[in-house]
Amino acid sequence: MESAKYVSQKISKTRWRPVSYSSLQQPDIFVTGSWDNEENKVSVWSIGNLGSSGLEDGFEGDPQLICEQKHDGDVLDLQFLDQERIVTVSSTGAVTIFRQDQNSQTMSICKHWARAHRYPSDNAPSTGVACNSPEIVTVGEDGRIIVFRADQEGVVRVIENADSSTLHAVTYLRTTEVLTVNSIGQLKLWDLRQQSNSPSQILSLSRDRVPLYCVDRHPNQQHIVATGGQDGMLCVWDVRQGNMPFSLMEAHSAEMWEVHFHPTNPDHLFTCSEDGSLLHWETSSPSEMPSFLQGGRNSNMTSRSAMAPAGGNQSIISAWLHGDSSKSRLETTHMLPSQTLSVNSLDVLGQCLVCGTDGEAIFVNRQVPV
Repeated sequence: MESAKYVSQKISKTRWRPVSYSSLQQPDIFVTGSWDNEENKVSVWSIGNLGSSGLEDGFEGDPQLICEQKHDGDVLDLQFLDQERIVTVSSTGAVTIFRQDQNSQTMSICKHWARAHRYPSDNAPSTGVACNSPEIVTVGEDGRIIVFRADQEGVVRVIENADSSTLHAVTYLRTTEVLTVNSIGQLKLWDLRQQSNSPSQILSLSRDRVPLYCVDRHPNQQHIVATGGQDGMLCVWDVRQGNMPFSLMEAHSAEMWEVHFHPTNPDHLFTCSEDGSLLHWETSSPSEMPSFLQGGRNSNMTSRSAMAPAGGNQSIISAWLHGDSSKSRLETTHMLPSQTLSVNSLDVLGQCLVCGTDGEAIFVNRQVPV
């Protein structure tokens, strides 16, 4: 059901524009960032009907470019701050807020922090960003964590030596806590209310220090976290218990670049990799559970609608923590036709999935079975 759009630039990041939880609408706008091109760009795309009547095959033609803006350096991460504003971090160390004017369909820079991440004599790539409007948190190769506010010019806070190695990704665990992953296999929790420059908790892979590249937290159960890294393994952690991953699952044959729980149906999870694949993971639970909690492919659960309220599926959750036990079953599905070049980024919202590749392609699938 996926359509491929070839865009003449390597795509490093793809993100859906948020839709309101109350509207039950499917997302129709996404943004991409590029890398390793002579001139990199942030581009906004629409998969709206654009006059065509609804076809049955899951897509109604190619994504259409709405607007784009030149981006200085590689786009190393990108997140929506709100419906109109997009935050990027760059290989130059810069952090930028773009505003997309939905009426004039134009895009402009509304805030720019140059060299936010830096070494004493050079730029340090900024590798990850997380947003909780108006707050923005970034991490970089310089081991710094920086807190900004979209409504303030200066930097709110810098944790100078948060890490002695490269920080690769950051996510909010709660409104006042963030989680970072680094190049020596560690997860660190940071309580932003504390003035301390040290983490409140450190978890790590007991095996070799495998670099971790991506992290996502479960949308309803904030203590459950998924990570991926250089060895392609999917790790699921319970940050309340112990300091090692709860379960490790073989996922990809090369680096895992992103992992995302489905935001409203988190018994589904998605990963993408340098090996050219995108996997859909689904936990199915013990048979004695009521069918509406099992979430099988053929059930007509109301929570399968685009934006089900958070908080459902509570009893399913533990399935992620026992991914390799006999009590629960994990099914994986390949979501892309086989291809050789890296799938760098993915995002999923409602029944819509978007991903971008080094093959200069964007794939959109509007009928993800969640």
